[in-house]
Amino acid sequence: MPGTLYVVATPIGNLADASPRAIEALRSADLVACEDTRTSRTLLARHGIAARTVALHAHNERAATGKLLRALLEGSQVALVTDAGTPGVSDPGALLVAAAHREGLRVVPVPGPNAAITAYSAAGFAGDRFLFAGFLPARPGKALEDLAGPWPAILYEAPHRVLATVRALLARFGPEREIVLARELSKKFEEIARLRLGEAPAWLEAGPHRQQGEFVLVLGPGEARAPERAEALRVLKILAEKLPAAEAAKLAARITGVPRNELYRAALRDSQ
Repeated sequence: MPGTLYVVATPIGNLADASPRAIEALRSADLVACEDTRTSRTLLARHGIAARTVALHAHNERAATGKLLRALLEGSQVALVTDAGTPGVSDPGALLVAAAHREGLRVVPVPGPNAAITAYSAAGFAGDRFLFAGFLPARPGKALEDLAGPWPAILYEAPHRVLATVRALLARFGPEREIVLARELSKKFEEIARLRLGEAPAWLEAGPHRQQGEFVLVLGPGEARAPERAEALRVLKILAEKLPAAEAAKLAARITGVPRNELYRAALRDSQ
């Protein structure tokens, strides 16, 4: 019988965040595919797990995928992990998962820590959607336009780039838009600050430790621009001819990105 691929989320800092199910999946694996075997062995050793580790990272992902796929087809149980968090989310692993699906192998996610969701849960931005943008390119330019919508946007950033990225966000979106700066999540020196973009550079420059560690930035929702609203109202009007106000607003929001509540109020006004 072929083996099963377990996609295992591991702690983003505090090793106590490993779930019992994640530990059991690692303990039962014949092979553990790791972004960095040295990092993963710390977690494995803490729980007395002696499984064989295999490197799968950005530089060898295709070659490692072929070897691990053969092991799965021959019956090995494989657990896929990254250095921290959930595999495939701004981390390697997607190629192996896709290959397993193509071969009809069983893929079992073992959910757990994720830096983006952890930061978002502590940001306090209400809404029914957000944009996960991962790491911005070295020259963000056009990529910043993807963050202009009326929803929160979540970014990952390295310590040596975080100040430049925040300054780029400030230049594009102005000083009043809010941002949450989350560094060293779940670790000893965790800090989470919600403030205006105009205040963010000074916060980062307030002490040398403020630009150390791994960062998640949660940019608060932007304002829908007038053309977006006009297009959304046009779509809403068409949908409302055939659908109840609530359903028309929900679909128009999904199509245009304008908040559903705003469109629902507009639909109610038009129906009176």
